[in-house]
Order: sequence, then structure tokens, then C-alpha cells
Amino acid sequence: MEQEEQKLNSLPENAYRELKPGEKYKPMMPANSKPKEVTLYSVVFGIIMAVVFSAAAAYLGLKVGQVFEAAIPIAIIAVGVGNLAKKNNMLGQNVIIQSIGASSGVIVAGAIFTLPALYILGLEAEFYQIFLSSLLGGLLGILMLIPFRKYFVKDMHGKYPFPEATATTEVLVSGEKKGNQAKLLAISGLVGGLYDFFISTFGWWTENISTRIVGWGELLAEKLKLVFKVNTGAAVLGLGYIIGLKYAAIICAGSFAVWFVLIPFISYFGDGQTIAVGEGITTLLRDMSPEEIFRNYARHIGIGGIAMAGIIGIIRSSKIIRQAVGLAVNELKGKKTAEETVERTQKDLTMKFIMIGILATLVTTFLFFQFGVLGNWFQTVVAILIVFVISFLFTTVAANAIAIVGTNPVSGMTLMTLILASLVLVSAGLSGTNGMMAAMVIGGVVCTALSMAGGFITDLKIGYWLGTTPAKQETWKFLGTAVSAATVAGVMIILNKTYGFTGEGALVAPQANAMAAVIKPLMEGGATPWMLYFAGAALALILTMIGVPALAFALGMFIPLELNTPLLVGGLVSWFVSTRSKDEAVNKARRDRGTLIASGFIAGGALMGVISAILKYAGADWYRAWSGAEWLAVVMYIVIIGYFIWDALRGKKE
Repeated sequence: MEQEEQKLNSLPENAYRELKPGEKYKPMMPANSKPKEVTLYSVVFGIIMAVVFSAAAAYLGLKVGQVFEAAIPIAIIAVGVGNLAKKNNMLGQNVIIQSIGASSGVIVAGAIFTLPALYILGLEAEFYQIFLSSLLGGLLGILMLIPFRKYFVKDMHGKYPFPEATATTEVLVSGEKKGNQAKLLAISGLVGGLYDFFISTFGWWTENISTRIVGWGELLAEKLKLVFKVNTGAAVLGLGYIIGLKYAAIICAGSFAVWFVLIPFISYFGDGQTIAVGEGITTLLRDMSPEEIFRNYARHIGIGGIAMAGIIGIIRSSKIIRQAVGLAVNELKGKKTAEETVERTQKDLTMKFIMIGILATLVTTFLFFQFGVLGNWFQTVVAILIVFVISFLFTTVAANAIAIVGTNPVSGMTLMTLILASLVLVSAGLSGTNGMMAAMVIGGVVCTALSMAGGFITDLKIGYWLGTTPAKQETWKFLGTAVSAATVAGVMIILNKTYGFTGEGALVAPQANAMAAVIKPLMEGGATPWMLYFAGAALALILTMIGVPALAFALGMFIPLELNTPLLVGGLVSWFVSTRSKDEAVNKARRDRGTLIASGFIAGGALMGVISAILKYAGADWYRAWSGAEWLAVVMYIVIIGYFIWDALRGKKE
């Protein structure tokens, strides 16, 4: 009995390493056990988390272009509430809560990277179009990933690090033994949330600070096109901490290459010229601000780099695709004889169900495209083929990226999808406004499918380590997808009416703006910056050759500078708090405490952002800018960083 209790309270020794020949992994909840998983409590709690974090992630993603992964905060909340309520046998239920709730982040990523581009292009997106695009893409992502589950989570055990799944699993495991994590998360959420609320609602200090705050900075921006900016939000600071110094530095390297090398270079050698690269550019380069040069020229290089990074990912994953398809075919052939011997912890939804589900989803998507978007049978057939082929090919790329680095390159893959879809649709006779609408909705479906595939493999790996039933996770993921799709559609419409996605004070929506920049010239026959795309693609190849993650670098090149620099600040905080002690156990405790604080900042800041948006939408106007707001922002940013470091350094080893 004592030995069984030990199994239920800690991961096996071989959880994170490769298995020796003949060795088998036995999860915390053994295959022969019958843990509580799907209950009224776990399903309702999971739905609530899906709604709350869909709203929060949509706001933050549209604001800064980075969607935080909801899995860790949801796991912390589930553990904390379960402990406060003194509930027992919660491990299996907490996995279901996390799995349903985590649909929020992946659905949001699929929607906000593409669909705001409809508004940016001057088109109206109805609720049903956003909802169905997100829902159908999510369902397709779940169904196409399931045949790959055994390969990624079982066959490759110990070979992939699964960073996000590891962190979430550790939260769920440690939550079985201690309950103070939820309290720390709540306090951090309150601090970060109020900090960001004062910025967005009252304007006591500015959201962004730049070198233009002083005279010499204004002169540098005007004469040399050099400017440095930082977003002062707590949520973005927390995001940088979780990303870590390595990837934050790579993202910023791409951003610095654009803002401190390319923009001054273009300005110097193109002085007095317009260089017609985009639509409607009439201003001379010498009269452009650094921001205008970035928007009209430099950003396109990053777009080309992202597209090439996606192609490289497919090539690297071709072997995985063949192996996983082979596993699925073999299972389908031997289903009747093998089904009886499959352990509970390895039981997926049947291949028959998956095939019927994929077919039904594709038929529904076909009808949606025909009657809700296109209205032309031939073009609808072309569109559904694009969705199926690209979703299938990129599924493994998304899952592989999550398994290795914990980052889903969905925006890069979607950009390539949009370019391919636009070229094919133009060849099929579609262009102009209708073509842009069709391309963006197709992109939304594909983007959500790939986002779901990448995110869901995390849930399934968590379940594998802990010993939940995969079929139950897969079944209830459909519900989380539907709830999240409905929530994000409503939130996006509210945010568009409140802030908008273009003009002064609008939400940045950087990925959607990049998508719109790609689509418009393709569909209207305008000047397409192919040479800049090619330069970005070549750069991505060179980066790959020297071992630099091309996707992270290219993302930094087209996301605005002020949204990248706080990631580096957060990464530096992470490095600082985790290296101060000579005792590695103390460093780990501080790093883990910092992760909880960062999660609180992200969740609190994003949730308060949604509340602020609702207040503005309802007509409450409390924002009052004043002359010293930018200098106060400098002070407050230093204060929030200092608080973060102080609180993280309070972490102690057990």
C-alpha cells in the first residue's frame, strides 16, 4: 500500500529519460487503475477556464502578437481550487480540466493571427464566420493529430523534451503535495492586473516608452532613423520570463537587426527615393519615420523568413509523417484483434471514428465555404483541397515544434498557406474583395487546425506521463474547442468595436497585419515585394545552416520593436533570479517561483485588459494622458521589474 501511494505522488524515475531496451514506462496512475477523470466538476471547471482564458488570451494576443500558453496557469488554478476545497483523487480530473481549458490558447492563436486581417482590409467578419472558422479548424487539428499521438508521446519517449508539458506536469504533481501555489498566482495576478489596468484604463503612465522622451533621442530618430522602444506592461514582462533568455534574445536579435541595421541602411542608401515596394507609398524615404520604413519595407523580409522556416519544418518532418501514417494504417487493419489488448493509458478514439470525423468536418467546412464565403462550387473545391493538404502536411511540423522547443510556429506556416492559397485562388478566377475574404477565412481554418495540433500534443503528453485515458482527453477536447471558438468570436467583435486594429490607439494585431500586407497585393494585382520575401527566405536558410532558430529570429523581424524588447527584459530577469545562488536547488526553486509570478502577471494583465476593453465598450472614459506620463512609466517599469526579482528570489528549496 505504501509503495502504491508513492506511485500516486511522484513521477517515475524514467519519466524524462530514454528507456533502456525492454524497459517500460509506468505512469503515476497505472494502466490497471480506474482514476476519476471525467466528472461534472472537471467538465464544468474546464469550461469556465476555457471561457476566461479565451477572453484573456485574445486580448493579449491582439495587443502584443504573442499568445500565452494557458496550460500552466489553468493547471495551477485547478490544483489550488481542488486543495482549497479539500477534494481527493484530483490528478485525473485536473488533467481533464487543464485539457478542456487549454483549448483557449490554441483556438485564440488560430483566430487572432488571421481573422482580424478582415477588419484591417476593410471587410466585415460576422460572428458565425469567426466561430465556424475557429471551430472547424480546431476539430480538424484534433482529428488529424490523434494518429500521431503514439509516435510523439510513446515511441519518442525521452527523445523530445516537451518543455511546456513538463512544466504543466510538474505543477499537477507538486499540487498533490502542497497548496500555496494558487495563493502566489493570485497575488501576482492582482499586482500585474492592477498595474496594467492603471495603464490601459486611467493612463497614469504610458504603455510604451522610447528614446524620443529626450531631445537627443528625437534627433536620432529624425536624422539617423534610430529609435529604441519598450512596452511597459506587466503581462509582456511575464511572457518574456516564461519564454526564457535564449529565445527572447533570438527574437530580439531579429528585431535589432531590423531596427538598428536595416532601417538606417535603407534610409541612408535610399535617401530621396520612394522605392515602390508596397501599395500607396508616396512619401520619400528621408521624410519617413523609422516606423514607416519598418512597416513599408523591412517587415517584409521577416515575412519571407517565417515562410521559409515553415518549409524547412515540413522537410525535416517528412519521415515522421510517413511513420505516423503507417502506424495509423496498421492500427486500422488490425483494429478488431488488437483493441481488446490495448491498455487504458494507450486507448485512443478508434480510427473509424477519426476518419468519419475528418470526413464530416471537411464536408461541413466545404458547405461553410460554399454558402458562407465563396458561393462558387469550383472555387470551393479548390479551397477545401488547400485546407486538407496543408493541414495534413503541417500537423507534424506544429507537433514537432512544440515537442522540441515548446513554441508553435503557426504564424509562419499560416503565412505560407495564405501565399499559396492566394496564388491558387487567383488562378481559379478569384480576386479582389471576395478573394481576400476567402483567403483569410481559409487561412483561419488552417491556422487554427495547426495551432490545435501543436497545443493538443502537449495535453496528450501530460496525460501519458500521469496515466490518464487518451480517448477521454480526445473526446472532451471537442467541447473545449467549441466553447473557446464561441468566446473568441465574441471577444474579437467587442475589441474591434472598442479599439479597432488600424489607426491611432488600435490593437497592434501584428500577425494579422502581416497577413493583410501579404494578401492585399496578391488579390488586387498590386506590387508584391517578392524580392524582400526572397531575402528573408535566404536569411532563414543561412540561419538554419549555422544553427540559429530561423523562426524565432524572423518573428522578431516583423513584430514591432516595443513588443520584443520587454521579452528580452523578462528573459534577463529569468536568467538573473536563477543564477544568483551556488546551490542549484535554490536556483531551481527561485526559477519555479518566478514562473508562477510570471503566469500571474500574464493572466492578471490580460484579464484586466479585457475588463478595460469592456468598460470602454460600455462608454466609460477614464483615460487621462498628462505630460509626465512617459517619465512616470520609466519609474513604474523599474518598480515592477524590481518587485518581480524580489519576489522570485524569495523562493526556497524544499
